[in-house]
Amino acid sequence: MRAPLRAGVVAAAVALAASCGTLPDMPPPVPADLVPTVAVPSLDPEESARLSPDGFDAVQRMAVRIRNVGCQGLSTGSGFALDATTLITNRHVVADSESLQVNTYDGRDIDVSAASTAALADLAVVRTEDELPSAPELAEADPEPGASVSVVGYPSGGALTVTAGEVIGTTTDPLNENLGEVLVTDAPVEPGSSGSAALDEAGRVIGVVYAKTTDGRSLVVPQSTLRELLEDTSAFTPLPAC
Repeated sequence: MRAPLRAGVVAAAVALAASCGTLPDMPPPVPADLVPTVAVPSLDPEESARLSPDGFDAVQRMAVRIRNVGCQGLSTGSGFALDATTLITNRHVVADSESLQVNTYDGRDIDVSAASTAALADLAVVRTEDELPSAPELAEADPEPGASVSVVGYPSGGALTVTAGEVIGTTTDPLNENLGEVLVTDAPVEPGSSGSAALDEAGRVIGVVYAKTTDGRSLVVPQSTLRELLEDTSAFTPLPAC
């Protein structure tokens, strides 16, 4: 099991959004278990054009479930495609791993070829041998307070879930002080949501969910930090074996 994160945001203590407890059964191959936790508005023609033949939006197709068969047990987390063979997730989702198992929205297993983690932020890059269904765009700028946000992931390692909220503001990262500012949102997240993409109204990635506070707010590494680290060839190092 993955140990909870510690420290606090202002007065709130932080808890990892990583999975704890008994690992749930994997879902059936047919993706009939999408569970929106908020009402999903009807799509206009332009939005409908983004849907694939199976009815799944591109931002849902890019989300993956990650099972970490670890040195001391099993845990689950979420991630999302950066390109056809690259995933982004959290460092704590893949840490202490003996093997990583990646599963797509339609129940397909994806083989992992390599993984690396960042020292500065709770981020990891996972390379896959097979191509991923869909990859979103990164937003051009970090969101302003009040901006809408959706989180797409696999809380508790279960059904693909979409939650919605808005950006509350920013705070100094309580877990990696040298990182600087991170986003605070009220989009609900649960254990297993770690590594989920936080998206704007256009489906672009504004950041990566990595923790939640005791009052239910989610903490997000902004896309500007993700971009900066991805451009630095020394920012990520290979994931050590058990």
